[in-house]
Amino acid sequence: MTTREFSPTLPVKLFAPNDYIKSSKQVRARVVNGCGTGGWKGALVPETMYGLKITAACNIHDWMYLRGQTMADKEEADRVFLNNLLRLINFGSSWGWLKALRRRRALKYYHAVRLAGGPAFWDGKNNPDTQISADLAEVKEEDKR
Repeated sequence: MTTREFSPTLPVKLFAPNDYIKSSKQVRARVVNGCGTGGWKGALVPETMYGLKITAACNIHDWMYLRGQTMADKEEADRVFLNNLLRLINFGSSWGWLKALRRRRALKYYHAVRLAGGPAFWDGKNNPDTQISADLAEVKEEDKR
């Protein structure tokens, strides 16, 4: 997936896939949901880092998760997410101590998606013919005889 710089309203440029850049706001609105997952869990993840709005980076990450098909695509989406967060922080932080706090938080967001974002990335992409229920996948002692 190729990415290029994107900035609809902010002077700071973010990286985004070409299809994200070319899509309308209406199409994006049907795909992205900001930071966090949809539903009540999403409300637990702030759209800001100490007052700095980071929704644009989260939206691009959502888009890349939807479009990605491979583990390499997921890893790229996560790296672009961190890069975009750091770009927003560098642009929107004039005080050194605030920039440091925001960078630390950005790393936490990155590690969260890198380590726990798999279910969100793979949602709806697995072939039903290659899935088995957990109880059928389990092998018990009596099955070994």
